[in-house]
Amino acid sequence: MKLNLKNPIVFFDLETTGTNINSDRIVEISYIKVYPNGNEETKTMRINPEMPIPEESSKIHGIYDEDIVDCPTFKEVAKNIAKDIEGADLAGFNSIRFDIPVLAEEFLRADVDIDMSRRKFIDVQVIFHKMEQRTLEAAYKFYCDKELTDAHSAEADTRATYEVLKAQLDYYPDLENDMEFLAEFSSYNRNVDFAGRMIYDENDVEIFNFGKYKGVPVTEVLEKDPGYFNWILNSDFTLNTKAMLTKIRLRSLTNK
Repeated sequence: MKLNLKNPIVFFDLETTGTNINSDRIVEISYIKVYPNGNEETKTMRINPEMPIPEESSKIHGIYDEDIVDCPTFKEVAKNIAKDIEGADLAGFNSIRFDIPVLAEEFLRADVDIDMSRRKFIDVQVIFHKMEQRTLEAAYKFYCDKELTDAHSAEADTRATYEVLKAQLDYYPDLENDMEFLAEFSSYNRNVDFAGRMIYDENDVEIFNFGKYKGVPVTEVLEKDPGYFNWILNSDFTLNTKAMLTKIRLRSLTNK
């Protein structure tokens, strides 16, 4: 099924030095930009993460330190990537919990100001897990009847994800071919920050989604326990989480 698009959508996949969204870095990015008229543009590039790639990660994606020594850093290509995804919705496999937060961190480190708050995020893995509870390889076989022979290659995973979403729309009549619907369906929570440390409750109030203040409004915590703000800013949270918390704090101070 052809996607019903109002805006371009970028399917993307990252290969990284590890799975820590706070500190691990991108070593390869691949994306397919699909336009409302059906035209597609594909781009894949390897990135020098400016840190060693752990052996266990290299064994998964097949990218070693010597493979990226002459590749550009993310900062050197960040503006081009931002331009490519400007005005587009974003889709991936496990992208809401991992790829999007990692990409947001890389943009912040590179001092590239990109507003992703108005994008729609479609996570094909969430759709799959809600429907079938499988992996990407199984999803590709189940929906497309193909073997994913080059799994954990960013380009192969990106292409498979794009094909799976189109097949899911054919397979499930209850899924609307509408990016706003799919974005909502792809999400377990409405995140304030990309890492999901803060979320919106049913009344659109920002609440903490972890720790001793889980479920408590952020502004209430900042007022009653101001030291909590400093603890988060000085702890191992993502730059995006810290930025969004700071934004809420400044807003609450302005409204007093």
